[in-house]
Amino acid sequence: MTADDLIALVRTYNPKTNARMLADAFVFGEDMHDGQFRHSGEPYFTHPVAVAGILAEQQMDDATLITALLHDTIEDTKASYADVEKRFSREIAELVDGVTKLTNLQLSSSETKQAENFRKLFMATSRDLRVTLVKLADRLHNMRTIKSMRPEKQAQKARETMDIYAPLAGRMGMQWMREELEDLAFRVLNPEGRNSIIRRFITLQRETGDVVEKITVDMEHEMDKAGIACDIYGRAKKPYSIWRKMQEKQQGFSRLSDIYGFRIITQTEAECYAALGAIHQRWFAVPGRFKDYISQPKSNGYRSLHTTVSGRDGKRVEVQIRTVEMHEVAEAGVAAHWSYRDGIRTENRFAVDPARWIAQLTERLDEDHDHDEFLDMVKLEMYQDQVFCFTPKGDVIKLPRGATPIDFAYAIHTRIGHACVGAKVDGLRVPLWTRLKNGQSIEVITAEGQTPQATWIDIAVTGRAKTAIRRALREEDRERFIRLGRELVRVSFENVGKKATDKALRTAGKALGLGNIDDLLERVGSAEITSRDVVSAIYPDLVKSVGAEIEARRAVIGLDADQTHRRAQCCQPIPGERIVGITYRGQGVVVHAIDCDVLADLEDQTERWIDLHWQEGTHSASNTITLDMTITNDAGVLGRICTLIGENDANISDLQFIDRKPDYYRLLIEVDLRDVEHMHIVMTALEADSNVATIERHRDPDRAGQVQRRS
Repeated sequence: MTADDLIALVRTYNPKTNARMLADAFVFGEDMHDGQFRHSGEPYFTHPVAVAGILAEQQMDDATLITALLHDTIEDTKASYADVEKRFSREIAELVDGVTKLTNLQLSSSETKQAENFRKLFMATSRDLRVTLVKLADRLHNMRTIKSMRPEKQAQKARETMDIYAPLAGRMGMQWMREELEDLAFRVLNPEGRNSIIRRFITLQRETGDVVEKITVDMEHEMDKAGIACDIYGRAKKPYSIWRKMQEKQQGFSRLSDIYGFRIITQTEAECYAALGAIHQRWFAVPGRFKDYISQPKSNGYRSLHTTVSGRDGKRVEVQIRTVEMHEVAEAGVAAHWSYRDGIRTENRFAVDPARWIAQLTERLDEDHDHDEFLDMVKLEMYQDQVFCFTPKGDVIKLPRGATPIDFAYAIHTRIGHACVGAKVDGLRVPLWTRLKNGQSIEVITAEGQTPQATWIDIAVTGRAKTAIRRALREEDRERFIRLGRELVRVSFENVGKKATDKALRTAGKALGLGNIDDLLERVGSAEITSRDVVSAIYPDLVKSVGAEIEARRAVIGLDADQTHRRAQCCQPIPGERIVGITYRGQGVVVHAIDCDVLADLEDQTERWIDLHWQEGTHSASNTITLDMTITNDAGVLGRICTLIGENDANISDLQFIDRKPDYYRLLIEVDLRDVEHMHIVMTALEADSNVATIERHRDPDRAGQVQRRS
């Protein structure tokens, strides 16, 4: 495509285009990319021109087309932001710079990095949606020409396209682009699967003839009978769309229905419903497959009637019915906001600016949110279809498919969600995990004093609900940790004859690099720092002189008055390590180290978990751990090892030989210690002995059923 070809294409929908500036951008881009080539061997500038062509087909404005021509200049050539701004405008320089920043995001990296890149992508998108439109067109052309890349690069780009760019195009309302991107990625990721579907299509056409043409003629006949002027288009669905249906329904191709789709484009909304009636009079409607997106539009402005009927020869076909205006929005999506016709920016009353959706999304994301939480929210916002439910007053609430009454409650208001204790669906009381369906009326039952439960995170589907629940749980934990921390520091200060005044705590917090008293107390309550550390920050000499020994039965904080505890023998936790309690019926609480392998098997039994902490102070040397040692087989070595342990105030409670060889022994020694610091002292002393070949702490998951009773 030459500059004249591009300008001629633009003039078909925008006769008032700034042809001089388009030509200047063409020349500037071609000059900047001179000497650069694509993997295929073509001059590199053919790519920006193709991207501009894709956007011109969407009838985009001049600024977007010029951005497409220049979108790689700042990144890959000697041109700078200032050069583009001076030659064209600040608007175009900002757009080109925005595309460059999106290009530099490594969107196929690890989950945590991917989450941060999603955040940046949406932040950039919310400033000017045209940046994303150029980037989507850029990715579409790259996928169309992907065969010239190395196989591993093709796979990476295809996965990135399937995971990010295709859903984003769909969320922007550009369904045609989503389908093409998915199918191009499918061709790379699963060529055999795609080819098998195409082969079956060819076989089907050979057996039945051109079904699309036959059904189109039938529909035109019915519309003529009903006196409805319309255009009808039919097509077989894309291979990836069929593949996805086969996977979702776990059906083979021969059993799959509705692989053909038809669109009826009318002039008025009334004609849409009249056409629906004519279709249903002629063919049997498939129950449960009718959707009215005209009275209940999708959040991206999409409007259409959807129905599935049993057509010619019993074959199911999907029919979409909409007006010309609705069809423009369905095809162009967000691009409808920037499209021109006859030199004037078109205004479509059905177009909804997705910038509002993105702005709302980014506003809800505080910078300190968990990366995985953010990624979950974005994927939920992008990937889910919708259901429409009603409040008792008749207001419509849009939710993702699979949403629950909890999602409904939070969609009304966060306060309603927090106070939710139950729900009625169409007048009947249902569990909170019930999946809602289209058209249901939901009544949320609330109660004063109710707070979100941790199990709600697994029940909720929407990002809004999950975020609100997590925030509430964090705040609740924070308040609990602050109360616990205040009690711990009070006791520690009293142990050295001092009071934990606000001034003392502020001074300690400043010394420990914490902003305020509540932050300090929260860290103490959550065991990130000890109350002994707080006292030591102000009175280091007093802390060294105080050391009343804590009895084993009082070693753990967080138990109810009637609960007893035992140390788990699989991980043998000792003071100084982070711990958690697991309840056992009739056996009290078993204390595990937070990194114990056994806990993985109990992840789905969170109601048995108890948040525990070690008591601050000097513990008695009654906490047994097992050391795995290899020592040389020489006279007196074992005796010297036992002496070293005793000299470091530890006691050997058991000793077992695992392996005896002529030159070495391997043995397990159970040693009674005070805490982690005491363990390090003992192990360091043993490791320093020349006759100790190896020493490490021994943990045995098979001993999970054994417990050491408290002293």
